[in-house]
Amino acid sequence: MLYIIPTPIGNLEDITLRALRLLKEVDSILAEDTRTTGILLKHYEIRKPLQSYHIFNEHHTVAKILERLKNGENIALVSDAGTPSISDPGFLLVRACVEADIEVNCLPGATAFVPALVQSGLPSDSFIFDGFLPHKKGKQTRLKQLSEEEKTVVCYESPHRLLKTLEMMIPYFGADRRCSVSRELSKIYQETKNGTIEEVLAYFTQKGVKGEIVMVIQGKQEEKPLKG
Repeated sequence: MLYIIPTPIGNLEDITLRALRLLKEVDSILAEDTRTTGILLKHYEIRKPLQSYHIFNEHHTVAKILERLKNGENIALVSDAGTPSISDPGFLLVRACVEADIEVNCLPGATAFVPALVQSGLPSDSFIFDGFLPHKKGKQTRLKQLSEEEKTVVCYESPHRLLKTLEMMIPYFGADRRCSVSRELSKIYQETKNGTIEEVLAYFTQKGVKGEIVMVIQGKQEEKPLKG
């Protein structure tokens, strides 16, 4: 069986008892970065063979991993933080397992966009998650599309691109559209800034930006007809 095991996005205590048990029981662990996962395993005194599995090698390692699973191994897949396959490697392997009738078991657990969405104060009953925005090519087109979305929009962004992204959003979303930016979730310097896009841009322009970023943006509001 392939186990998809979420790992903490910052605070090492944010891992389930079941996840720890399975990490101790599996035959081996596939890790996005063996050094990062090694810190977690050492903290919980888990000693298992680690194999690197990341975006640069997943295409040519899937077949070998499938063979091991077919031969009876139980393997866990983890990413550096959060749930594998959510803006992290994992989709290709899971798809291959499904096609080969190999059982996949994804545990519930840590992911950054859920706490960011909930504490934004924006509607969370219906939303879209858009992962990382395009770096350059297609970014304006994507922002224009998202600006028309009526549901709350959640996406990831890197700290060195956040200010530019907020600036690019204003012509499409409007300076007064509500948004929320969370950074360093579950860590010592966790912070969430709520306000209009213009207010959030001004805040981080003055303060500077560090850490992992989740953006939550209000959906497009229905225009009310003028009375009279």
